[in-house]
Amino acid sequence: MLKITDLVKRYGSGGDPVLKNLDLTIEGESVVSIIGSSGAGKSTLLRCINRLVEPTSGSIVLNGTELTKLSGSNLRAARRKIGMVFQGFNLVERLTVMENVQSGRLGYISTWAAITRRYPKQDIRRAYELMERVGIAHYANTRADQLSGGERQRVGVVRALMQDPDILLADEPTASLDPKTSEQIMGLLRDLAGELKLPVLINIHNVTEAKEYTDRIVGMRYGRIIFDDLPEKLDQDAMDRIYSGSPHADRGEDPVAAQ
Repeated sequence: MLKITDLVKRYGSGGDPVLKNLDLTIEGESVVSIIGSSGAGKSTLLRCINRLVEPTSGSIVLNGTELTKLSGSNLRAARRKIGMVFQGFNLVERLTVMENVQSGRLGYISTWAAITRRYPKQDIRRAYELMERVGIAHYANTRADQLSGGERQRVGVVRALMQDPDILLADEPTASLDPKTSEQIMGLLRDLAGELKLPVLINIHNVTEAKEYTDRIVGMRYGRIIFDDLPEKLDQDAMDRIYSGSPHADRGEDPVAAQ
């Protein structure tokens, strides 16, 4: 379970916070989407969870571990359990699919094994299982720069799953893809969540895909959660509150410029 309590993120000492006393709980194998305009704080929220961005205050607890209090080796160990799928894929283009996938195990194997690419046999077997599941096993020895966008994102998904994560975060995983491929990736994330009993938290701009492929929608505006319910509850009034009007119509807050 992921439990976020009173989370605040402020850049600099004088500006408005990007995240404002935010509370959020994610349980089980649910697929949760986060929607909202640019500047709502969606990406910042995901990056606070895996500590790519340092929270200003508040609590982030994953399966009993308080992530905000960790540092050094303890933080590195905790990050192993937080898989991340990126909008821009974040692959090493000159490396093969297998080599990119195995980078998800860097937190578990020795530096020497990583440098020499002497991957443990069980990791290779697991990589082939996952690559077969997402339809890219035949590309195992193909360089990443020879793949299509959808194929690259599948590599990114497998790399994240190779961490054996307790939660999977996806930051605009379909933004660089065509509509058909976007639907395939969203369907894949939904199906994997069920198969692996894995909670998935997705930052997404496409509201139609959020409604179709996720179990729960969280709507953010100016650093606050103003909608948190089932997809069928996201009516026009909720959409207007998330995307329309002035910031003063919400909670008397000014908009923030960062996402």
